[in-house]
Amino acid sequence: MNPITSVYDLEAMARRRLPHVIFDYVHGGSGRELTLQRNEHDLCALALRQHDMRDVSHRNMKVQMVGDSAEIPLAIGPTGLAGLTWANGEVEAAKAAEQFGVPYCLSTMSICSIEDVAEATDRPFWFQLYLMKEHKVNESLVRRAHDAGCSALVLTLDLHVQGKRWADAKNGLAVPPRLTLHNSMDILSHPRWLLSMAKSRRRTFGNLQGEVKQAKHLKALTQWIEAQFDPSFDTETVKWVRRIWDRKLILKGIMHVDDARLAVDLGADAIIVSNHGGRQLDGAPSSISVLPEIADAVRHRIEVFFDGGIRTGSDIVKAMGYGAHACLSGRAWLYGLAAQGKDGVLCALTLLRDELSDCMALAGLQDVCEMPEDVVTAQPPLAAPGHHPFAQPSAYGGRSRGDGGGATGAYPT
Repeated sequence: MNPITSVYDLEAMARRRLPHVIFDYVHGGSGRELTLQRNEHDLCALALRQHDMRDVSHRNMKVQMVGDSAEIPLAIGPTGLAGLTWANGEVEAAKAAEQFGVPYCLSTMSICSIEDVAEATDRPFWFQLYLMKEHKVNESLVRRAHDAGCSALVLTLDLHVQGKRWADAKNGLAVPPRLTLHNSMDILSHPRWLLSMAKSRRRTFGNLQGEVKQAKHLKALTQWIEAQFDPSFDTETVKWVRRIWDRKLILKGIMHVDDARLAVDLGADAIIVSNHGGRQLDGAPSSISVLPEIADAVRHRIEVFFDGGIRTGSDIVKAMGYGAHACLSGRAWLYGLAAQGKDGVLCALTLLRDELSDCMALAGLQDVCEMPEDVVTAQPPLAAPGHHPFAQPSAYGGRSRGDGGGATGAYPT
């Protein structure tokens, strides 16, 4: 077996192991995937200044993220349906995060429930909340997260409506995946994944199944979820969450400096500069391109986290050089989970840590919390978006798979 040298190797392994319908969900974005491509491409376009003749024999990579310790400046970001990539996937990822020493954030749209993760781990984790139109469900989810000992609530702001994800609509994504004439050969040709799912404790939305009393079967639950995204979500909604949650509150989906200032005024403890991994507004700027202005405006008043395109340790340095206190990553660890379960998540985290350590040494950096302002500089791109040297072609012949159509996928992440 070839050695695993980067997150891109884990991505390639995940592509081989997963049915296309699941891999496309993990890997893809909305519309033409312009935002998705910009996230990674714009990080690649930044250069790091090399500094020599500095003692870097002792390098600190540890940080605090809203009071939680992190061995590296990275938290495992919330991703929906992780439990469809590996049996009990969210539990396995949380165990890996606890073993490695970084925060773990569980998605509302997870397969394993809040209680499943709490039972399997000792370290307090974060819970990411999608607000539903039915406030009784929101109240119940917040209460369950509190009872489970979650140390932070991550409130996602950018899901007023569902982004149009062409690949998911074409593939007929369902939870749990079902055999159809369209996808039967695809699913049956991945026996390792099928065996893994057979061992899974859960195969549907673990956090929501017991909350929706009128959903007596899976189809009804799915229809309920699709109707729950709330376009009326505004500052009053955030104030309501702040009132009922007495621990750390993180607002995710900040892409405008005015929204960052508003987050401070609303009493948030941290913000996440994020465009939802390119899965919502197609054509939005990359997260890294808006980070400097946002960080300059609020970083001395609130913790600023970065999310969007992290694939290497040098990406973490670039984000922190642009003003982030720490980062989150979704796809990097999810590729590891899909490839090798808990061991794959640990592998992804180890790769990022080792790359971060090497990058700091070569850039003359002793402490990840003390980044000089000139560590990052813009550089002309060397390759077209989505065409890094180790990229794998998609089933649609390129990184951007959509070829038309206006249907939307059913499930957020």
